[in-house]
Amino acid sequence: MRDLWIAPAVPRPVSISPPVPADDARRSGRRWPVPLLVAVLLAQMAFAMVTTAVRQTPTIDEPVYVGAAAEYVHEHRLRHNPEHPPLGKLLIGAGVALADPQIDPAFAGDQGQLGRHLLYESGNDPWRLMLWARLPVIALTLSFGLVVFAFARELAGHVAGLAALALYCFSPDVIAHGSLATLDVPAAGFALTSAWLLWRARRRPRLYVPLAGAALGAALATKMSTLPAVPVLMALAAVSVWQASGDSRRRAVAAAGGVALAAVAVVWVTYLMVDPRLRWTPEQHVPVVRGLRGLLVGMMPFPEAYRDGMRVQFGLENRPWQGFLFGRLYDGSLWYYLPAALLVKTPLGMLALWAGGAAAMVAVRRLRPAAPYVLAAPLVLLAAAMQLARDFGTRYAVFLPLFLAVAAGCLLLVRRRWASVAVGVLVAFAAVSSARACPWYLPYSNEAFGGPGRTREWLHDSNVDWGQDLGRLADRLRERYPGERVWLVYKGSGVPSFYGIEASDPRRVPVREVRGLLAVSDSAAAKATGRLAALLGSSRPVDDVGHSITLYRR
Repeated sequence: MRDLWIAPAVPRPVSISPPVPADDARRSGRRWPVPLLVAVLLAQMAFAMVTTAVRQTPTIDEPVYVGAAAEYVHEHRLRHNPEHPPLGKLLIGAGVALADPQIDPAFAGDQGQLGRHLLYESGNDPWRLMLWARLPVIALTLSFGLVVFAFARELAGHVAGLAALALYCFSPDVIAHGSLATLDVPAAGFALTSAWLLWRARRRPRLYVPLAGAALGAALATKMSTLPAVPVLMALAAVSVWQASGDSRRRAVAAAGGVALAAVAVVWVTYLMVDPRLRWTPEQHVPVVRGLRGLLVGMMPFPEAYRDGMRVQFGLENRPWQGFLFGRLYDGSLWYYLPAALLVKTPLGMLALWAGGAAAMVAVRRLRPAAPYVLAAPLVLLAAAMQLARDFGTRYAVFLPLFLAVAAGCLLLVRRRWASVAVGVLVAFAAVSSARACPWYLPYSNEAFGGPGRTREWLHDSNVDWGQDLGRLADRLRERYPGERVWLVYKGSGVPSFYGIEASDPRRVPVREVRGLLAVSDSAAAKATGRLAALLGSSRPVDDVGHSITLYRR
């Protein structure tokens, strides 16, 4: 009896994996609601994303990805959009293939023209084609919710997993970009999956280290912006194997190399899936990159198409861009742009839980071994993103809602009476703030900045207006302004005439000749100069479409 009494009290080594909390153990017979709650949270997220996807016209980047995806699937050619690797577009291509669009293999335009030709000039229904292209990204976004739940549950128990999943499912940025045929959420989700698998490798390194390398490779094969996470995740692989093998330096180094090797292999396989012969014929200018950057690009163990894509990215970074933050239009970039934009675009309850969760990961002894796995990669990725020359939106930091949701769930391990209540209240606050914005997730801003209707005062581009509301504008003009003369300044990739919008460009005639209704994308208004600025200054705003296009009366 004495042995039976002592055995449960022996602590399991925290260096391997945190044990399940005692309160969860007592509830082991009542866990049947957990799968139900997971299903409910994911179902509401799926509803939010699908209902958003069916109403939005193509955003600026989507036609490029959809056109390249169709080219990959139907023609097995690597020609367009080299600045992004193929994996994310192959996923989009799965939906495009199910839509079975008409393809013109003889088309010879650039990548932007290719997308517009496919959507609007080839006899296809762009509404149907875009929905099918978006569905694989929606499904992948939902699956990453399961990773968030599993990661937080393993660190702090089932309730923590549910809290983390709720934050993920109600994140306006994740809903907005997870419902588009774009690459930001898939790349972020693969990076999170790699970090989670490396945490699990502390128990079973032979299984999880190769899987973590494959997930890292999937991130690299989706967006090159995940490259800064490679050394971080290699180091975490070494730490995991070091812990699992009893301080074996040799195995730790081998694990780091194994992760890198698996990642490189996945990138190569992705390109070979598009074209087994790797015929690379770029249809756009590939800049020459010199100096240290050029040397590093040349040494990368990736296909030539990948390396050329990196050269294109460096070329884009050298262009003169304009940004807009808190009502100020500026040239170049601001190092604090992303943190400031996140303050606007993240629910207040979520911000509080992110900060508290990150602090808990460092302060709570039991969580410290997991802190590098949850916090290191997003910190490095954020630092890299803050150096970019393009201040275009929080989508460049969409990995934060994934990683920090896991950290936030771990606040429940803080042994204070107020902790559970505070987490519950803040999760509910974030959920209500997100739900109130439905379906305006792309232009979302929190209550401190006035909500979606005022986001255009603080930010622009994919934070507010990415060309997504051209269809809604057409509906509004038919319903409220039939027969009126319409002038349009639209910033997007859609074709207004396809949606029945007959409008002229007011910038091509003298200001005095512009009479009637003036519709202006808010991103264009934020950067207005010259004739457009004069038009807006002498016009009266009368209506708002989707919080991304403003109608003025002249």
